[in-house]
Amino acid sequence: MPPSVIIVSHGQPSAPDPAEAVLSDFASRVARDLPGWHVGAATLAKPGALDAALVDAGPGALIYPMFMTEGWFTREALRQRLDTHKAHVLPPFGRDPSLPAMAAELIAGVLRHEGWQADDVRVFIAAHGSGRSPNSARNTHAFRDALAEITNLAEIRVGFVEEPPYLADEAFDLGPKSICLPFFAAKGGHVTDDIPEALELAQFEGMLLDPLGCAPGAPGVVAAALRGAAA
Repeated sequence: MPPSVIIVSHGQPSAPDPAEAVLSDFASRVARDLPGWHVGAATLAKPGALDAALVDAGPGALIYPMFMTEGWFTREALRQRLDTHKAHVLPPFGRDPSLPAMAAELIAGVLRHEGWQADDVRVFIAAHGSGRSPNSARNTHAFRDALAEITNLAEIRVGFVEEPPYLADEAFDLGPKSICLPFFAAKGGHVTDDIPEALELAQFEGMLLDPLGCAPGAPGVVAAALRGAAA
């Protein structure tokens, strides 16, 4: 029997259908790298979506959290929703050890396109953060440190939506040769509203990239993690 997986994200409670469709499309791109697999998708915000995906996947499905950090949603909320289903929850997307390399390639592509040298460029990692748990900040800083080890950038800063140092405070004075890299899995409200507003407030002159979960290499990162988990 071929392996089954369900890619799970938080979704958007106020309007669950668009986020559900985006995640379904992402899952179809992951499936291209996993011939013969059953690759489903469900957001926690859409009523009944996870239950239906579990039925389709059958027992023993791998659950891949399309989240950036290990926290309450992945450790508590998701596991409670799985209830008695015999499913195996994998580490979230943001903890994947290959993510810094994917980000480094994204940044390298910008440098090639703009004709910039790495040691002249500053990168600003815009992340969620949390006022209740250290996990988000810890995981983001671990990503920053890993990215710094494999690049020769002038500086890598981190700012958060929900805890200090806040986005606008860290985005000042980065100069025109700068890149904002959202440490997010999808284009939710923080990415479409909070980050641009903070960058405008800070008079950010650089380039704003799509969130890491929307990068061209993201489906391949997920597929590789799933192959490793099923081996």
